[in-house]
Amino acid sequence: MHIKDELKTRSLLERMDLGKIKNRNERRVLEHLTLILDEYPDFEPDILDIQDIYALALNALPPRYTQETAIVLKETVTERHIQEALRRAIEKVEGRPTGENQKHEQT
Repeated sequence: MHIKDELKTRSLLERMDLGKIKNRNERRVLEHLTLILDEYPDFEPDILDIQDIYALALNALPPRYTQETAIVLKETVTERHIQEALRRAIEKVEGRPTGENQKHEQT
């Protein structure tokens, strides 16, 4: 790439707002999180646990990035996939607690 083209591309990128491109699964995981957590009444997650569960579930799902005005005709990640990813994440975090849960285990 020529220096002139590189500068033009860099200038274009600096003016773009890429923050409007979102992973659709983020919202969908949040919508199911409370429902699935209710299946584990003995598990009392702290903030770090919730963050870990959220990240683990998202990492287990294929990303579905869309632009702000995109029209989604077909959702390839089903609700069942999301719920299963959340269950696996909860079970993993429940088995390796952090933060407050770890303090309770030690006492």
